[in-house]
Amino acid sequence: MGPRTGQIVLFIVIALFIAFVGFGVVGVFLSVLLGSSGGIVMPLLMLVIVGLAVWGGIAWWNRLLVRGYRLADFASSNGMSYLPRLADPQLPGMIFSLGHGRESTDLVRGTSPRFAEFANYRYTTGSGKESQTHEWGYIAIKLDVPLPNIVLDAQSNNGLFGSNLPAAYQRHQRLSLEGDFDRSFALYCPEGYERDALYLFTPDIMARFLDSASAFDVEIVDDWLFLYAQNRQVTTLDPAVWAQMFGTVGAVIAKLEQWARWRDERLGAASDPAPARFAGGPVTPTPGEPGRPWAPPPGVAPEGRRLKRTFPWASVLVFGAAAVGWVVFRVMFAH
Repeated sequence: MGPRTGQIVLFIVIALFIAFVGFGVVGVFLSVLLGSSGGIVMPLLMLVIVGLAVWGGIAWWNRLLVRGYRLADFASSNGMSYLPRLADPQLPGMIFSLGHGRESTDLVRGTSPRFAEFANYRYTTGSGKESQTHEWGYIAIKLDVPLPNIVLDAQSNNGLFGSNLPAAYQRHQRLSLEGDFDRSFALYCPEGYERDALYLFTPDIMARFLDSASAFDVEIVDDWLFLYAQNRQVTTLDPAVWAQMFGTVGAVIAKLEQWARWRDERLGAASDPAPARFAGGPVTPTPGEPGRPWAPPPGVAPEGRRLKRTFPWASVLVFGAAAVGWVVFRVMFAH
């Protein structure tokens, strides 16, 4: 029994003891109040109350411990590892720098054929009565090389006021693609990286995302690929959900090898050494191995590393109008 398990067991025992003592005090009070007529009722009432307390403790135990044991066993059976929780995960995705109290829970990690992490995540914004907890499920897949910051905003999970994403991007970065993909995803890429986005999202890769990941919002940032699901658990005890997750990741990973060949030409131009000057004039050295064409090193130029964000004015105006309407309604019908 680990230290966390021991703490939970101790907490349950103390809670049951306090509940028993508290209900005992209430029982004595009722016995005095009811007199002799409460002689049979009170023992039965206490049995019911203690039984409910024990049942609640067992249910809580099942939620906190049995869930962890089952997920750990599932991960081990599939050649993966399990971590109950991780405070403030250091990941570059858009959801991991927001709010406070950031925490990933039920992390299931695999390393073959490449690193992938399945987890549930939550963070809190505001404080006191104005605080709000935001919950996400995510899949993080490690890429071979850094890529431009690209976001696929799934249209199927948008709300009444537009995108469900916690970040808004400048509209001129929206790249329109062909056919069903454009109706299923809004693709954003840094200005000037449109050709690179088309290189990465070839028709076969677009088909994979349409078939397997259309319910997820997708972000490529640095050397990570994230699949986000708002208010939906990714790590769960439901085998059907895991079958869907594994199918999605398998379909996407199968096409990621060609992304490893992408290079940012801007980075190569910026890192070219200045021509050396000799008596006969400037001579430009040829980098790389003799006989092989030179390519830029892996990486992304500064202008492609992050999308430019904007303030979500539309949502603010809608909520502002609703607030004004509510105030007007209250004033009109106050008398």
